[in-house]
Amino acid sequence: MIERESGERLEAVVTRLGMISEDRLVLAMADYLGLASISGAEIPERAVNGPDLSLAFLRDMRALPIAADDAVVRIAVANPFDPFVDQAFGFMFHRNVVRVVARASDIDAAIERLYQGQAIAGDEVDDVVDDEDLERLKDLVSDAPVIRAVNRLIATAVDQRASDIHIEPSDDGLSIRFRVDGMLRNAGRLPVAMRAPLVSRIKVAARLNIAERRLPQDGRMRLSVRGHEIDLRVATAPSIHGESVVMRILDRSKLALDFVTLGFDPALIARMRDAISRPHGIVLVTGPTGSGKTTTLYAALSELNAESRKLLTVEDPIEYRLPGVVQTQVNPAIGFTFGSALRSFLRQDPDVMMVGEIRDIETAQIAVQAALTGHMILSTLHTNTAVGAVSRLLDMEVEPFLLGSVLAGVLAQRLVRRLCPDCREPYGLEGGIPEALAHHIESQNIVRLFHAVGCSRCAGSGYSGRVAILEFLRVDAAISRLIVRRADTRDILSAAEQDGMRSLAADGVAKAAQGLTTIEEVLRVASGEG
Repeated sequence: MIERESGERLEAVVTRLGMISEDRLVLAMADYLGLASISGAEIPERAVNGPDLSLAFLRDMRALPIAADDAVVRIAVANPFDPFVDQAFGFMFHRNVVRVVARASDIDAAIERLYQGQAIAGDEVDDVVDDEDLERLKDLVSDAPVIRAVNRLIATAVDQRASDIHIEPSDDGLSIRFRVDGMLRNAGRLPVAMRAPLVSRIKVAARLNIAERRLPQDGRMRLSVRGHEIDLRVATAPSIHGESVVMRILDRSKLALDFVTLGFDPALIARMRDAISRPHGIVLVTGPTGSGKTTTLYAALSELNAESRKLLTVEDPIEYRLPGVVQTQVNPAIGFTFGSALRSFLRQDPDVMMVGEIRDIETAQIAVQAALTGHMILSTLHTNTAVGAVSRLLDMEVEPFLLGSVLAGVLAQRLVRRLCPDCREPYGLEGGIPEALAHHIESQNIVRLFHAVGCSRCAGSGYSGRVAILEFLRVDAAISRLIVRRADTRDILSAAEQDGMRSLAADGVAKAAQGLTTIEEVLRVASGEG
């Protein structure tokens, strides 16, 4: 009855509603029917030899052959109550069928991995799209095949731990790419027939204007995937072949809001906590776009979030909702900028304010004044190093004597790919070490590093997730005096190193020695940073 009324499979409905987790559902179904159950790691890395299987058929069945001999074919199924599985696979393989139960997400991911030569939804929509007929387009985007194609695309990206989905039109179709652990990888192509309805369906879900294809648009959408809510930030842009779409996946269930998980060592955690716990001042996080600055600020807010404090944020855009924090998004179109929001929020009696970014002179000067009047300000700045933030703020016409008195600390960070703990391999340094990092390797007496290998757990990449490499400038009395004197950046850096600051490159080398990342990753993001 549930399947008939909702139009969805039983396993999808109960996990989406949060009635039971996927793992418990698999065990319960297997136990009830007397079947074996398997984990995703037990699904083979190669497709089983046998008849050609349609990607659309496997997706529709949500079943996958995992082993076959002369007499039996073993089929992993998400819904063991479906009697058609035995009939269909028995007919195609000419063997008896033995079913085992697996998580739907594991089966979906394995189908995409093993049969990704075919398009993500290439056989679902006929070539009937009239790009100029808006009414027909509105009807088309509400069709079930297009909705399923969009949902499947997002679910596949989530299963592969992607942070972004890139949908890029060309003259002969749509190219799909996922950004996983900071690196883009191909995820298939869609035919021309899917170009207009797929993009338009995404725009409808994100509450964008599907009739406007000449201007960029930004929106948000929410989707339930594997039983929990996923927020997506959607950005469209016109191109020569149609609209390009990028969807940023914001999975709150995987948001790490503690310093240890982000890559802070105990000494750095102590310094960071000391800086943000002051009754007033400015703490900055610097680094390029996509280096995890906002996540670090959220972790700092979580540390400070208590009933005794009022926390406000001004963001562009708001990426995650934080309970207990008043969050606001800027709107430059009506004059609500970082600077104007910061000025008006001072009348809201806050203890801590997070400003998404200090972009201009106005915001920098208001932030300094707010810190002087008894507020803790957390913000980001686009500089390469922690020490570079000082000269950047001075260039924004912040008075040195004011900056020296309010700046509490500056954290610079980069993200490197985290080695898969299941397949990484150690190696000695007999063959030589990279010249750019030789000083740090020798000074830390490192004799062993780790290679990325690749296994089924990390989809053959050798990496799983990311970790931050960090440097923290603590502004003590000595550093403050140097700022007031407009001292050279090299003098400030020298004083910071005497105070125990470890550079980005040195921190990266230390994490490589621990097996958290590779020296190649450190070279990629921090070889020129000290």
